[in-house]
Amino acid sequence: NPGTEADVYISVYGERGDTGSRQLLRSQKSKKFLRGQTDVFAVEVVHLGHLYKIVIGLNGLGSGNRWFLDKVVIKDPVRDLDYTFLCHRWLDQGQDDGNIARELPVTDASMFPGRQELELKREETWAAEKWKFQKGITFQFYNRLTHGFICLYPDSRVDALGDKKNKYGKVFSMWMYA
Repeated sequence: NPGTEADVYISVYGERGDTGSRQLLRSQKSKKFLRGQTDVFAVEVVHLGHLYKIVIGLNGLGSGNRWFLDKVVIKDPVRDLDYTFLCHRWLDQGQDDGNIARELPVTDASMFPGRQELELKREETWAAEKWKFQKGITFQFYNRLTHGFICLYPDSRVDALGDKKNKYGKVFSMWMYA
């Protein structure tokens, strides 16, 4: 029962102030806050500049006063930006930590320049490298300090002593970019 029948309130905070507490009233869906559903609300406010957090919660009254919230995305039409606030927790007095309100910081791509490019590179790298993590593969790292190999075996064993004469060991250069 991750949906809720309770009233949901949100406060949005930006560099130019906040909205104050606003009840989310009219969703584009006929019934709001149902399991697995994405609800869309139009909320008119003055432009707050770059957003940095929201506070979202339930009023604590009535039946169905529990809710599992995955995330909130706020679209800024002035700057053409999406701000994402990840939650992935319960708002419920009887679940998780018992809180029915959450303060969520922004985790938006606009706060992390190049994030989309990094995500694309991560996906490309995973496509090329996922074979290493298939069942039965022994993964080895070469330790330049000890000049030995550290092995991660398929059965979850780790040989961290660094065998210097591992017949399967090959030295690869690994580059990390930040």
